[in-house]
Amino acid sequence: MKRILERIVELLLTISGAITTIVILLIVVFLFREGLGLFQSSNVEKGYCLCVNTENTVLQLTPFQIKQIFDEEIDNWEKLGGPDEEIVVFRFSDSFLDSYSEEELGKNLEFLPEKLGEVIRGTPGIIAYLPVQYQPINQRGVRILQDGKIKLSDFLGGSEWIPTATPSPQFGVLPLILGTLWVSLFAILIALPLGLGVAIYLSELAGEQMRKILKPAIELLAGIPSVVYGFFGLVIIVPLIQKGFHLPVGETAFAGSIILAIMALPTIITVAEDAMQTTPQAMREASLALGANHWQTIYKVIIPYSISGISAAVVLGIGRAIGETMAVLMVTGNAAVIPHSLFEPVRTIPATIAAELGEAPSGGPHYQALFMLGCILFLITLVVSISAEIISKNKSQAKGI
Repeated sequence: MKRILERIVELLLTISGAITTIVILLIVVFLFREGLGLFQSSNVEKGYCLCVNTENTVLQLTPFQIKQIFDEEIDNWEKLGGPDEEIVVFRFSDSFLDSYSEEELGKNLEFLPEKLGEVIRGTPGIIAYLPVQYQPINQRGVRILQDGKIKLSDFLGGSEWIPTATPSPQFGVLPLILGTLWVSLFAILIALPLGLGVAIYLSELAGEQMRKILKPAIELLAGIPSVVYGFFGLVIIVPLIQKGFHLPVGETAFAGSIILAIMALPTIITVAEDAMQTTPQAMREASLALGANHWQTIYKVIIPYSISGISAAVVLGIGRAIGETMAVLMVTGNAAVIPHSLFEPVRTIPATIAAELGEAPSGGPHYQALFMLGCILFLITLVVSISAEIISKNKSQAKGI
């Protein structure tokens, strides 16, 4: 009977592990399937097209060039390899309809494409942003610009994240990637010396009674919801940074780094302290017997022996910082710009997904771009996890030697 029960438990555990693995794989497949669909999307807003005069020799424009044209940063087609002609931007609007009578446009606007074609034919330098249903098809003097697809190079190397821009959304994730890495890097630089110092204290200096009090209290910090950390940062840390550094706003990368450092401390302290505890007592005694004092034993014997565990603590702390959402969303200012200083607002990948996913039309380019951000975040955390695994294996092999 006991053997049968063991078999049943073993089977249940096997099924549970298989289901968990399958679910994880399906989530990854779904994530990448949705994200990669972005690169099949047109670089012009869905349902619209761009039309030019046939005298214009420009065949295709990048999303950034389209933005520059409609922002009036480029005012001549010659700058884009076309004729020396001033660019005339035309947006379809109600004011255009008001300039014609109902008889001229038709009861159901069936003559509207012809009227739009007349405007384009009569303006050599025009670029018209029109709904697809009213585009002048097969009309003399009118040419529809080729729809380019969103490119991976533009996505990863673009410096502007404006997914709701018209006529061409800007999906440049470079500011988001740099913002994520910027905040996480400085969070670790703050958390590492503090975490390592507390770990050394708990492992080598604190009395047994003090250790029993401090270690559970530190581990309890990991259970505090991130929104509470964010609220604390917004109420306490942000005003202090603003006043202390005389900044226009306190929601900066520095505020995010401090909050993430506090949140990463429990992981770093716990893992590093456990690694130091595994140092054999014989090594400590041998060091002291050779004439080393307590501090020399700590930094010449204990830390070198447990360096793999300490490195794993750092990597896990980085993973904790990179994936954080709510706390960072509340204190970093949410400005999707390339950071040049710690005291500027930034936006991270998790914060962007959390803030925009609910507003993105399902299946649209914006929706797919957010899933692609999830893919990037997945790859970053995967690298972090693999690094932690490699470091842990190195630690086990070192102990075996």
